[in-house]
Amino acid sequence: MSLPQSYPELCRDVSGVLRTFTKNQPEAIGAFYQMAKAAGADGVLDKKTKEFVALGIAIAARCDDCIGFHVKALVDLGATRQEIEEVLATAVYMGGGPSLMYASHALKAFEQFTAA
Repeated sequence: MSLPQSYPELCRDVSGVLRTFTKNQPEAIGAFYQMAKAAGADGVLDKKTKEFVALGIAIAARCDDCIGFHVKALVDLGATRQEIEEVLATAVYMGGGPSLMYASHALKAFEQFTAA
């Protein structure tokens, strides 16, 4: 998959498709969203820390859509570029070259969401 040109646009497009999917499959997709809400809620770890974990997994899974949504959430939670880069460095350490390529996607997403 090639690098998306606009992560904000990618997230808007995916959200639109998922709204219809949720409408057509409310129990299954609604349950997924409930799980996401519960997993992301403040607990021993705060929401921001959990989003950093999710971003690392998105890098490892090579999911550009996931990268977009988790970077946006981190920007909304006040994450700095330095914090993002530290998480990405750990993801690269664990995932090697492919993770390095997707870390660059996350940095592009961060730049786009902070510029918006």
